[in-house]
Amino acid sequence: MKILCTDLDNTIIYSYKHDIGDDKKNVEIYQGREISFITNHTFSLLQAVKQQYLIVPTTTRTIEQYQRIDLGIGKFPYALVCNGGVLLKNGEKDEVWYGESKKLIQESMEDLEKAMTILEKDERRKFELRFIEELFVFTKCNIPEAVVAHLKQELKSALVDVFHNGEKVYVVPVSLRKGMAVKRIRAYLKNDGIVAAGDSEFDVSMVEEADIGMVPYGLKQVFSMKDTVMEMEKNRIFSEAMLEKCIEKIS
Repeated sequence: MKILCTDLDNTIIYSYKHDIGDDKKNVEIYQGREISFITNHTFSLLQAVKQQYLIVPTTTRTIEQYQRIDLGIGKFPYALVCNGGVLLKNGEKDEVWYGESKKLIQESMEDLEKAMTILEKDERRKFELRFIEELFVFTKCNIPEAVVAHLKQELKSALVDVFHNGEKVYVVPVSLRKGMAVKRIRAYLKNDGIVAAGDSEFDVSMVEEADIGMVPYGLKQVFSMKDTVMEMEKNRIFSEAMLEKCIEKIS
């Protein structure tokens, strides 16, 4: 069975801030509010794809954030959370995988600590500073573009990646890129047929590491990617276009 490593936010699920129409179902509740949704067509497609692929959610979400999601198609045997630094096997943290992740990031620790020192003092920071599972740094900032630019000047690009997604700011070891997660899960499951889907800069290494990658229309114009990465059609909901492609073109 092929593997589908898929990002979640804006790839399969969409926040309440994102207009995906009214034909949708809730998949995440937080503090009593419905905050994430999938289209009903995506729900149907996921059920079909699950018959042909081992779906492995591959997300930057923490364990707690991931466990809030219920797509309504049953539990996934494997999930890669914390940008692939944590493997959940039947919902439980695989300590061996996590130990290997901790070893992989050792070379980046000095820069992670430096990033936290800089962000601790940055007046543009508007949220607590988190060292997620002692793997990567996360916070929220005003003027995130400027914060990221400052961090990139201070940190070693060979050791850490610095991103922002809206107001969210991340400092992630290069050894914890999602592409490394795909490489590791390929070896772990001894499977050579991997398809990957993602919508952002976080996902570039993942879709390139897979045998076939899928991204939204226009993303390849922003980031130079391998020929094995395909863009979906323009003006389509990415989750629907991507899952249809899994069934129709890749199976």
